[in-house]
Amino acid sequence: MLIKIYPENPNPKAIEQVVEVLRKGGLIIYPTDTVYGLGCDITNHRAIEAICKIRNIKPDKANFSFICYDLSHISDYIKPIDNATFRVLKKALPGPFTFIFNASHNVPKLLSSNKKTVGIRVPDNDIARCIVKELGNPIVSTSIRDDDDIIEYSTDPELIHEKYEDLVDIVIDGGYGDNVASTVVDCTSGSFEIVREGKGDLEQYL
Repeated sequence: MLIKIYPENPNPKAIEQVVEVLRKGGLIIYPTDTVYGLGCDITNHRAIEAICKIRNIKPDKANFSFICYDLSHISDYIKPIDNATFRVLKKALPGPFTFIFNASHNVPKLLSSNKKTVGIRVPDNDIARCIVKELGNPIVSTSIRDDDDIIEYSTDPELIHEKYEDLVDIVIDGGYGDNVASTVVDCTSGSFEIVREGKGDLEQYL
């Protein structure tokens, strides 16, 4: 199913419809402030396994991000951080970054059996954030990649729908996506180490 939701003041009824699907263990494709993401409810193991099947990866080997609504949401899933790190996060989020932290015991066992870290995102996109807020907990997410060698990420929601309609429950058309992913920053050692250069420029927040 393809649903049109506008990023400015997303329609609450449409958001509710998406959240209902997530609560029942469904998969969604949704827009962020970077590329389109494939996501499910963090608490639903079957749904996480379904995403892993689509991406052809084992859950404990997957580098999924958790999409959170805000900083208070984040603190549930990571080990305590120092004030300096918190100040940078406060300035940089919502924004096009994935911050990697040491995971707390709240991270689902399915995702953390071999990994002690977790990637956290608060995208600057009201559709994604409204979904997470209404759901009440994060969604596990991975980027939608393209089979094209030149364009790494799919940007057209209608083409994404054509490709994934038999694999997911809802594709949200929130307009064209970006084809530059988030900047990935490793914060596990107490400093900020850029693992992947992406859309976000961390320098301006340090």
